[in-house]
Amino acid sequence: MPNYGYHLARAKGRAIRAIYRTLLGTLPGIEPSRPFPLEVFSYSGEAALPEQVASIRSFLRYVGRPPKFNIVSDGSYSGASKRLLGALDPCVSVSDSSDWLPRDLPEKIRPYLQTHPTGRQLALIMSLPVSAPILYLDSDILFFAGANDLHALVETREVAALYLADYRFSGDERLLRDPSEADDPVNTGFLLLFQKLDWSLSIGRFLDLSGAPTFFTNQTMTHLTMHANRTAPFDARKYVLQLDDQFIYPDRYANRRIALRHYVNPVRHKFWTSLFV
Repeated sequence: MPNYGYHLARAKGRAIRAIYRTLLGTLPGIEPSRPFPLEVFSYSGEAALPEQVASIRSFLRYVGRPPKFNIVSDGSYSGASKRLLGALDPCVSVSDSSDWLPRDLPEKIRPYLQTHPTGRQLALIMSLPVSAPILYLDSDILFFAGANDLHALVETREVAALYLADYRFSGDERLLRDPSEADDPVNTGFLLLFQKLDWSLSIGRFLDLSGAPTFFTNQTMTHLTMHANRTAPFDARKYVLQLDDQFIYPDRYANRRIALRHYVNPVRHKFWTSLFV
């Protein structure tokens, strides 16, 4: 028997996204109720323009206005899309991923960081923070009213970083040396970086890698780095990455008590069905 709830949710998500995309240039401005103290970075491209716009607007509404909201383009954003993003709020700026390449790295890893889609994302994360703590987030994250606790979390100094806990290990297992290294999986979608991290372990694993990098090589390198440094996860009850509601109609987690949900690909349609929660 067809799963009508699942297919209806996907159809609804596609319809809302299509309508939202046509309205991108006419959306009303948002005046945040408070400032947010850290610069924010997000990596995206033309294919994710509607999600990136909606994510920025939810951040401004529920978290506040940062000194700068940096959109780092994967190279595919058109000039019109860059102008649209820049017009969302005075804090928003757009730069290119080629501006974010870590220095003093082995030559073998540089092509991956310069040309691979998720390698360029990793290059950005490895470059941060520049001079002060920053917040990094993917474009497919929606913020909710519970995100006001981010203002308290940015004052944390007991750890080097906070990361979004994944619901399971999604990575390049070739980089692991023991099955236990997959424990406490890290997702690269939302990171609060208080200081520069030591990436030497994951770089060393990459240099030993046999074969080409995969989509998840960057996430595995970030996972290894987070566990090699003094880091901790966000509270998974408020900072949500889950797939257990993928095949049902409602969004099991979207409500005004959570801070955010990362709508990874299998539940991307729920990003749009939960846009107005």
